[in-house]
Amino acid sequence: MTTIPIQSRKIPPSVTWERLPADFELPDEPVESNLQLLLAAALRESLELASLILESGIIATNFGICATVDRQTVVKAPDWVYIPAAQPFPAGEARRSYTPRTEGDLPSIVMEFISATDGGEYSFNPHYPYGKWYFYEQILKVPHYVIFHPQLQVLEVYHLVDDKYQLASPDADRRFWIESLGLFLGTWSGKKSEYEGCWLRWWDKSGHLLLWGSELLALERQQVDRERQRAEQESQRADRSEEKSVRLAAQLRSMGIDPDQI
Repeated sequence: MTTIPIQSRKIPPSVTWERLPADFELPDEPVESNLQLLLAAALRESLELASLILESGIIATNFGICATVDRQTVVKAPDWVYIPAAQPFPAGEARRSYTPRTEGDLPSIVMEFISATDGGEYSFNPHYPYGKWYFYEQILKVPHYVIFHPQLQVLEVYHLVDDKYQLASPDADRRFWIESLGLFLGTWSGKKSEYEGCWLRWWDKSGHLLLWGSELLALERQQVDRERQRAEQESQRADRSEEKSVRLAAQLRSMGIDPDQI
């Protein structure tokens, strides 16, 4: 029987959930590009317009998610995170960070948008300060981890299965079912704001695309135009009918017949 040396044994880290003190200095992780903000805002916008954001939930961008691992505070700020339910925060105060279990639910999905600079999205570093992949998979145990390469138009969705992330397979429409949101996630090519390229979009279980505000406004304008055209057509039909009645009345009078007596 082979004995594994003590120094070689893999000892799971001790994880506790301690709220950050008010004076804790969060790591300064600036946004690498404006595209990250655009992608994150677009994902939230369609959910909000579809009334799918619960009052108790949190959707945030570059927002610190915290855990205490082996007595060391670890903070990661995913490019996009969805937390189903969190404890109410004092009115008038801004939430600087979030500690799962202590303040509410675990995140149900985190996303990272890859730019030209390596941000460690695939890092499995099991030592402090820990890689993003390791932190999401082994410490937070987030059910869904999404990595999106907008320039390459590549979307990877990983599901947590037996404490390990497994790459999910898309459906026939190249979309991924996100159970915690009850929606499909996929890519869409087009223009929004100042960026034209590949975007992340939501679809409902029936396959209907969740629209952005500009798209809803365009639909409303189309509806207004259709109603205006119908009104104009009705008005034209009424005018033609009136003209026909006038001509018929004139013909009857020319024949010595009073149309009002008919």
